[in-house]
Amino acid sequence: MARKPRILAAQVAAALQAVKITGDARELRQAQAVLLAHHGLSLEETGRIIGRSRATVGRMLAESRRRIEEPDRPRRQWGGRRRQNMSVEEEAAFLAPFVSEAERGGVLLVAPIKAAYERAIGRRVPDSTVYRLLARHGWRKLAPRPRHPKSDPEKQEAWKKNSPKR
Repeated sequence: MARKPRILAAQVAAALQAVKITGDARELRQAQAVLLAHHGLSLEETGRIIGRSRATVGRMLAESRRRIEEPDRPRRQWGGRRRQNMSVEEEAAFLAPFVSEAERGGVLLVAPIKAAYERAIGRRVPDSTVYRLLARHGWRKLAPRPRHPKSDPEKQEAWKKNSPKR
């Protein structure tokens, strides 16, 4: 049998208050999770009743308990760049020499940027890492083309021959 979750008396009081006044579905489910667990239901049973998984119910109870024990600490947010090699500021500093070269009209190649990036972080990375780095900082691939892809040289010549002279 699984161990029962630790529910504080202050958690129960806050949950009872939340059930009465909240208009938010997430807060209501969290309050229900606290009250159902307080009455002896397991995390699986509580999750089945409120329509969430066992793991989510456990997170709800932990978040509720944390709000009681540490009310000043902000709620932990999901997301973020957890596997970053450099911070965004470090990336901007890394790209600065390449930016000055681009401003002078130079053509930027990914291969030298990738080699410098690998030296900076001390290991090899795939090409996509460098492309994502460049995209993150607003760079995009611009290649001059010799002619418009929809142009028709025959029609252009015909127009030149038959156009009215000014």
